[in-house]
Amino acid sequence: MAKQLTLLILNASVAERQAVKSTLNRLNVFTFLEVADSQQALEILKSQAVDVIITGLNVGKIDGWRFSRMIRSGLLKTPKNTPIVLTPPIYCERIAETTARSYGIDAVLPFERQDMLPQVLANVLSTHLEKSSRLDLLLLETDSSKAAEITQQLQLNFACTHVSSNKQALSIYLQQKFAIVLLDATAAHAGAASQLVEEILQHNPKQAIVTIIDTKDADHAEQLLLSGVTDFIRAPYEQTLLSKVCDHAARREDFMVSYAEFAQKVEQLSQSQSRYKELFSAHQRILLHLNTVVLEFDQQGRIRFINPAWEALSGFGIKQTLSKALSDFCINDCKDKLLQTISSILHGGALQQQVEVQIIHKDGQAIWVECRLQLIKNSSNAATITATIDNIHERKQAELQLRHLALHDTLTGLHNRYYFDQQLNRICQPQRTNGDIEHALIYIDLDHFKIINDSKGHQQGDIVLKEVAQLFNANISDEHLVCRIGGDEFAVILNNMNLLDAHLIAESICMAIEGHQFKSEEQVYSISCSIGLTQITAANHDPSECLKQADIALYVAKSLGRNLVHCYSKEDASHNTLQAGLEWGHSIRQALQQNQIELHYQPIWDFKHGGVAYFEALLRLKLDGELVYPNQFIPSLELLNDTYLMDQCVISNAISAIAANPELNQVAINLSAQSFLDERLLPHIESTLEKCDISPTRVIFEITESASINNLTATRAMIEKLNRLGCHFSIDDFGTGFSTFNYLKQLPAQHVKIDGSFVRDMLNDPIDLALVKAINDISRSLNKRSVAEYVENEEIFLALKEIGVDYGQGYFISRPVPVEKIKHQLQKIYQNKTFYEQPPS
Repeated sequence: MAKQLTLLILNASVAERQAVKSTLNRLNVFTFLEVADSQQALEILKSQAVDVIITGLNVGKIDGWRFSRMIRSGLLKTPKNTPIVLTPPIYCERIAETTARSYGIDAVLPFERQDMLPQVLANVLSTHLEKSSRLDLLLLETDSSKAAEITQQLQLNFACTHVSSNKQALSIYLQQKFAIVLLDATAAHAGAASQLVEEILQHNPKQAIVTIIDTKDADHAEQLLLSGVTDFIRAPYEQTLLSKVCDHAARREDFMVSYAEFAQKVEQLSQSQSRYKELFSAHQRILLHLNTVVLEFDQQGRIRFINPAWEALSGFGIKQTLSKALSDFCINDCKDKLLQTISSILHGGALQQQVEVQIIHKDGQAIWVECRLQLIKNSSNAATITATIDNIHERKQAELQLRHLALHDTLTGLHNRYYFDQQLNRICQPQRTNGDIEHALIYIDLDHFKIINDSKGHQQGDIVLKEVAQLFNANISDEHLVCRIGGDEFAVILNNMNLLDAHLIAESICMAIEGHQFKSEEQVYSISCSIGLTQITAANHDPSECLKQADIALYVAKSLGRNLVHCYSKEDASHNTLQAGLEWGHSIRQALQQNQIELHYQPIWDFKHGGVAYFEALLRLKLDGELVYPNQFIPSLELLNDTYLMDQCVISNAISAIAANPELNQVAINLSAQSFLDERLLPHIESTLEKCDISPTRVIFEITESASINNLTATRAMIEKLNRLGCHFSIDDFGTGFSTFNYLKQLPAQHVKIDGSFVRDMLNDPIDLALVKAINDISRSLNKRSVAEYVENEEIFLALKEIGVDYGQGYFISRPVPVEKIKHQLQKIYQNKTFYEQPPS
């Protein structure tokens, strides 16, 4: 005869112990030990092992759940993997099975179905494995060190299985059940993560999945949840938060199903008061272990049941909560939303609805929660509502922060361009401009703000922008919208405002900024602003047109002297020309942003050595298949303060061309006056030289005399920085500014360009000839090289050579050519015998 198995029956009821034995005796495989109290059972198990245990729920001071936990602790004589079957008097299947997994119980069978014990025991004994109360978690993480760190963080509650690829993850997932899948969906792995989520949910749409993300984009987080992901956590995160999120996600589906089962049980048993009390008692122990709040309302909407998780969430005790309405615990702004949701459920709306509200904790703190409500009708058709409440405060705070970042300028705190465009489109809708309703749009630009950035740096410029934003908030009421459009440009939408009142507000803004003292390093200075104003009415409600009108009005204000308000008018004399100029300027800006430029290179002749000394890079734009020359677009760029963008493109393309074409031995690059003192210029030059790996000595930078004399100290400092870098420098168009030669002495430039207006007529005008000779002589005495522009014919070429000018540039030597034609052009130049002939004596 085979050895019999020892079965311990723990049950307070003699009749139920006898029923279990009667059911199993016919199998003739068990020897029975019977006890009525859990402490008696533990005394037995401290001294001997058994093969299987059947326990009830109410078995003494240590209930069936915690008795099972003692078995799994490994502290007793019986092995910690001893099979355990729990036989509660009545239960909700999903709640009991979920809780059983947490306590390492092998099977749960209500006592009323004890006839199924032989089959249940057969299944349990056939899977006699190591038991653990930890939930199984599949972790996909390519970085092994990160995976080890996450596994350690979660080891208390989860048994982690780590994989490093999608293929491994899917293979193991199809072979084993997991309570949760945790995967890295940060920017570097987002694509692979999305693919795995889709494949897993195809096999099991209810699988709990948590993703780790590193983006601040609310849209991305929303898409993850819409794709079926249960929850997400944003890196970097705290260790405890990861464990909480995973635990909540792993049990979420179980709890949602459990609540429905619980509600069904309530409906089935509500006819009998005694049965209802029995059900309440049976589930009270289970609900003690839930982090989710479970509650039920009576016919008047008052709370008649709530589990202990409520006290942990709200700080209020159960006794002081019962018989109150849930809305009593909400902040005022959320009460109506909750009551409307409940009313909707009771009066024909969806039977299941959820709502996010804020409840007030006992300590006064407002906490975001998610309420899921469900309608239940009993046999007499009386309706009641059950609900579950989860704490979503951290998630909601993250969502609100992401939303704020998406709609606000991070520097000033004002709304940003994205939000401005949305609201301008909204206010221009026909229903917002019906009848006599009118609004106003003002466009603001700070006058000469670039000077602050150039002289004090962008950090001080940022401080000024913050102070300006504060001035706007102080002078414009909250009913209106103030936005930072970009840089030092702002826009204000004035709601329900006529033109006269809008003009008064705009004037007050001008006065406030002009009258404000900005402080920097013990220095006090003032700035001003120019404002363009237009109306939004039933006759003028196209958003793009309104913005264009305000833009035009702004630039009219600038052209009229700045520090003033200009109202847009169709009769404005400068309107057509200015609008065309602005539109052209925006087209030029777009072409530069898309790098639609072409550089032509003009050779510069060395009179002394008889050869091409270097080249000057000359900018052309490529628009609609045609080349556009600088005199056609630079004025518009200056109007838009965008010349730095132009110089940035020229520098990048010219230095790249030098690196790719050895024949470009040295290249002169023109810099505009506006961008020359921009603090971004030098770092851009340095990074481009390093990227292209060329010597700085192969680059000459040029700036006009008139631009450099405007800020001599700053110009000198910038030239010295470029010289230290290794680049050369040239003063362009010298002589046009009527400056003294002492000015030339102060600038450490290597080249001086004689303005072409003197060179062109030097053979016919003795004054021009004298100026050319004087500039050349003084340049030589200051150890600088002279360069003559506009060498248009042989006579000028030979005369300059005789005078002793160092370099010549002009169409007689060569026209500017694209980089691919430079070799051919050099051949033509060196075949010109005139360049080598001596001038007649």
